[in-house]
Order: sequence, then structure tokens, then C-alpha cells
Amino acid sequence: MSEIAHLAATIFKRAGKAKRFIVAIAGPPGSGKSTLSAGLHDLLPEGASEVVPMDGFHYDDIVLNQRGLRPRKGAPETFDFAGFETLLKRIRSGEPDIAIPVFDRSMELSRAAAAIVAAETKFILVEGNYLLLDEEPWARLAPLFDFTIFVDVPRSELERRLLVRWHEHGRSDEDARAWIASNDMPNIDRVLGRRRSADLVVGDPA
Repeated sequence: MSEIAHLAATIFKRAGKAKRFIVAIAGPPGSGKSTLSAGLHDLLPEGASEVVPMDGFHYDDIVLNQRGLRPRKGAPETFDFAGFETLLKRIRSGEPDIAIPVFDRSMELSRAAAAIVAAETKFILVEGNYLLLDEEPWARLAPLFDFTIFVDVPRSELERRLLVRWHEHGRSDEDARAWIASNDMPNIDRVLGRRRSADLVVGDPA
């Protein structure tokens, strides 16, 4: 059995007869959270899971410019935490047909109501950088998760992947390296240095 299949089986077993089971999949930028979430979604029973990305709560660039935060896009303070927390509470309560936003990286924009968490959705796979961040207000998310996973990837590999990512999105090599040094790596160090313990730490899902 592959590691991801074993992980899906673990989640399935832990959930038991619960009507809703919320899994936090945390890790630094470039660690493969989205890859892992998509893989688990495919392995869990069809129609029983939904991926909820924290990235859907990015503040728009207009807001970031107004607040002087555009150079730190992706840092904890550049997300609508209150909106994200409210969404998770609604999901936890079992409210039906909850619309969720999804971040479109090709446009650098969040698309509102891009997916739906239906009443019968049992497994909620929440993925994001700061789900285990031991800072206020992010620490308030802890009781909203039934199971937590941290994706641990070497810092040098994260830097390599981010360079590839920004090249693919049209940044020059010089611009990509400058952005990674000034923005992405500080965010990575914050995730790695200020996280709560996870129920399970997994390696590279890529």
C-alpha cells in the first residue's frame, strides 16, 4: 500500500461513524499540500470528500495595496482569517450546501462560491500554510480540526519548487529569486518555526 493510500485508510478509520470529519493538511509553501489533498480526495469514497483551500481567503491585491501589504502577500496577515474561521465553523456545524472560495493562481484572484460542501460530505480536507500556526488568531482553529497532518519537505527543496512555480507564472529568474528571498522564505520559516504539533507528519507527497 502506498503512503497516500495508507493515509486515506487512516483518515477513514479515524472518522468512524462521524457524520463529518475535518482534516487539516498544513505545510509551508511548495510542500505539496494541494497534491496530497487531491490524492486523498481521489482515494476516499466517491462523493464523500471535499477539499477546502485556505488560499481562497487571500485578500485581493487592491486591499493589500491599500494596507501596504502587497510585498508580503501570502503572509498570515494577508488572509481574511475571520472569514476562514467562520467558514470552518459552518462546516463543523453540519450546515448544508456551503459555498467556498477557491484561489485561482493563474489570475492571482480568489473566485467566490467556486465549490460546494454538501450536507452529505463527510470528509473535509482543509489545506493551507497556517492551519497549525501557533500564533493568534490562527491558534483558535485548533478545536475545529478532528485530525491534523503536517507535510514536511526540506527547505532547499521548497526553494527549488517555488523557483519553478514562479518561472511557470511568467516571472523572470531575477524577479522570482528576489520574491522568494523577500517573501516566500520568510513565510516558510514562520510555518516551520511556529507550528503546533500535528497528529501525523508525512514526507514529500510529490
